[in-house]
Amino acid sequence: MSSSFQQDLPDLYEAGVVELQDGLDAGRFSAVISSRLISLELRSNLQGPELRALLKVSPVALKSAAELDEERRVSGKRSMLHGIPVLLKDNIATISPQHDCRLLCATWISTPDDAGVVKRLRKAGAIILGEQSQYVELAHFRGEVPSGCGSSSGSGVAASIGLATVTLGTETNGSITSPTSNNNIVGVKPTVGLTSRAGVIPIAAAQDTVGPMTRSVEDAAIVLSVIAAKIQRPPHAVQPSPVPDLHQSPGHQRLTGQAYRRARSSFP
Repeated sequence: MSSSFQQDLPDLYEAGVVELQDGLDAGRFSAVISSRLISLELRSNLQGPELRALLKVSPVALKSAAELDEERRVSGKRSMLHGIPVLLKDNIATISPQHDCRLLCATWISTPDDAGVVKRLRKAGAIILGEQSQYVELAHFRGEVPSGCGSSSGSGVAASIGLATVTLGTETNGSITSPTSNNNIVGVKPTVGLTSRAGVIPIAAAQDTVGPMTRSVEDAAIVLSVIAAKIQRPPHAVQPSPVPDLHQSPGHQRLTGQAYRRARSSFP
């Protein structure tokens, strides 16, 4: 790889959605190049003894990236996620002849359709790179023994070490927030009903929700604005109408420079 080419590439471990999108818009690199390099890192993760954050890499990711590069060249990008690599928790369905959900003993032999959130990601031009582990044989991002904490641990570890710019997790009770905290990333547990749960293996219908797990607040806002959708509302869910664009919200920087207090106890 030439030194000039290397200079054109961002640090894929650190780059956010906006930085990648700026590079793609300027033609400094392509979605194929970024996806290929990330895929190499993903495959090395599968071979290592330490983290095991990833279950498998999509065999069609590079083909999708090439198609999205051509579409950008001809007609422009669809959204801020056009050409951006995404990893999914493995209880979120993608069209596949064999889709595993390695939570306890559950296995999907075949999934004929994408989950609702995956459909929205694909419509926005995102590249689905692969599936992430839940509990099984998963380590914390710092070493062999400590847990990543929660069934979205694969998403937390993958985001923390830069295996993908965007990851998705699901939460019943702490499965997004706990690995977010343990792995020093940004996660959003959306209000139940804000994101579709169609095609997601559930634990509790009244609590389950799908949310972004990323390295920055900005990236989380971009992703949530894409996967949030006006769907048939379950009776226990609350959903704003219309669904706001959190990334473009005029108040999204109002907390800058503010002072905060932290409650040390729930009781006086």
